[in-house]
Amino acid sequence: MTKKERFEGILAWFGENMPVAETELHYRSPYELLVAVMLSAQCTDKRVNMVTPALFDALPTVEAMAQASQEEILALIKSISYPNSKAEHLSKMAQRVVQTFGGSIPATREELMTLPGVGRKTANVILAVLYNQPTMAVDTHVFRVSERIGLTTRAKTPLDTELTLVRYIPPELIPKAHHWLILHGRYVCLARSPKCTSCGIAPWCRYAQKNRLTTNP
Repeated sequence: MTKKERFEGILAWFGENMPVAETELHYRSPYELLVAVMLSAQCTDKRVNMVTPALFDALPTVEAMAQASQEEILALIKSISYPNSKAEHLSKMAQRVVQTFGGSIPATREELMTLPGVGRKTANVILAVLYNQPTMAVDTHVFRVSERIGLTTRAKTPLDTELTLVRYIPPELIPKAHHWLILHGRYVCLARSPKCTSCGIAPWCRYAQKNRLTTNP
């Protein structure tokens, strides 16, 4: 099976069986999405969604967060992983958005990555979710799943994975494909015990084929 055939088969299956694929983070504005994505680093979306309602009640706008002290922010996110560094990043991010971008969340990767605490992955999430741009955010799920199922081969970094995925995935599918891979890794292609026997993309999966867990499509 060629890499092109593998991509086409997997993308076609997801398109038919998971036509709606969206972030599981709860948000109502660009500001809320950016905060939620920053909080989700090395933390589950479920935990983030438990914390953000009270956070956004207390700090409903980026201007409000910019005026809050790091201690105030920390008190609201203390159950999140790495709360001290995230409180600092949120405070400095909000201040920069207000001072440099007039309170509007930037709409380019270059500008987003000037915000404290915002790296390429976070910027790509914002661009894909908010603006439907063809940016592929590579988190631990996307990195792991892409290698296991055969979309990448010996990718050493998230950037290696990103560049391979955007090369083979049609631009109009990239924002949705990001969620397909995340959700697949979260619920089916588990790190320790992948559910290969009930997996719809197993016929195109390198791991399943190697371990003879399915037949060729």
